Formats: sequence, C-alpha cells, structure tokens
Amino acid sequence: MKFSDMKLQAMNSVRAYFVRSWTREDLMNTGEMTQHAYASLKRVYLTLFFAMWSFTSGSFSHWIWEAGGLFTILSSVASLLCLYFISPLRVRTRVLLLMIAAFSIGASIGIFTKYFFEIDQELVCRLLAPPTLGIGIIWFGSTFTRERSAIYMGSLFYSSLLFFSTFNASNSEYIDSHTAHRMLKVCIVFALFMGYVVVYSQEILYDAHFGEIDFVNRTLTVFFRLPGIVVHAARLCLGA
Repeated sequence: MKFSDMKLQAMNSVRAYFVRSWTREDLMNTGEMTQHAYASLKRVYLTLFFAMWSFTSGSFSHWIWEAGGLFTILSSVASLLCLYFISPLRVRTRVLLLMIAAFSIGASIGIFTKYFFEIDQELVCRLLAPPTLGIGIIWFGSTFTRERSAIYMGSLFYSSLLFFSTFNASNSEYIDSHTAHRMLKVCIVFALFMGYVVVYSQEILYDAHFGEIDFVNRTLTVFFRLPGIVVHAARLCLGA
C-alpha cells in the first residue's frame, strides 16, 4: 500500500470518528423509546454501573491499602487482552473480565495521577464516587419508564440531591475555602460526566434502530468515543 493511500485512509478514519450519523433532532429527542432500544440502553447502563463501581472500588483500595502496583497493571492489561479476543457470545465472562479490568485500572491509576499530576488519591476517589452514583441512579430510573426526559431529568435531580446532601453531611462541622474549592471541582466533573452520559445515551438509542448493541463494547469504549461525540454534538448545536 502506498503512503498516499495510507494517508487517505487515516484521514477518512479520523473524519468518520468525528462525524456521526445522528442529527440534531435525534439529539434533542426526549420521547418514548422503542422496546428494543430501551432494553439495549438498560443493559448498557447496568454494565457501565458495574464497571464504574469496580473502577471506584479499585481506587478506594489503593487509597486505603495502596493496592495499586505492578500486579494490578499487568492484571488490567491481561484482562483487556482476554476481553478483546473472547467471543461476544460469552456475555457473562466478558462482563466479569470488564469488571476485573476496571478494578485493576482503578487501583493502578492513582500511581500515575500522583506521579504525573501530583493529585492526591483522596481527591481521585471523591471525583469518581459521584459519577458512579449517578450511573447507578440513571440505571435504576430506567427500570421504571421508557420516557427519555423522565430518565435523564430524574437521574440528574436525585443524584445531585444525594451528592450534595452526602457532601454537606460529611463536612457539616466546617466548610473552608479549600473544601469549597474541592467541592467545586467534584461538581464540575460530575456535571460534565452526566451531561456526556445523556448524549452518549442518545447515540446508543439511535444505533439501536439499526441492529443489536454490544453493551460490553459500548461500556468499554464509553470514554474512547467521547471526543468524537462531543465534537459532533457541538457542531449540531452550533448549527454547523
């Protein structure tokens, strides 16, 4: 293959990554889901909650017991490789491997955040806990209704309410400038993550109209798809 062909192929891949098929109407759709799309979205939510819970548990284990190290790094790599090569039909095995990988990565990430960014592990855990809670609430809310607006707004309201009440209870004795600044960081991360989950959900519902959704792969690639989805959504909102 010539260099020019490889360059053209790479450019097409990048263009395809940032250009999604869904339109602004699909993004703003808040109506009732079809049964197939609804079932697919619930499975993605539940699998994502398991992964986030495992990731956060791994981070807490590193904070409390310093569990992160060479073993967890190798474990995360091995789990991801097994997840890549194993058959999509072995759903339970793939979910288990995903949880092991998430736990191992969560336990290992503190090593890198401390070394490269000098971020304390306690702050990492505080940043991870609210999004994990939000995913759990949005999955729980999705078991009661197929209305998108009810799921999205209800989960955002109740997860925010529980987050603020828990934070205020744990810091009821004093709230100084350092605590307020830390709370602001956690709030920003939480709001951005939940907003992205809503947009990501709309893409899953759109793709569900064209076939089956591999909910393990969708969970695994939730952050890998982030730049392309955000850029495409911003382009649509700005009317480009």
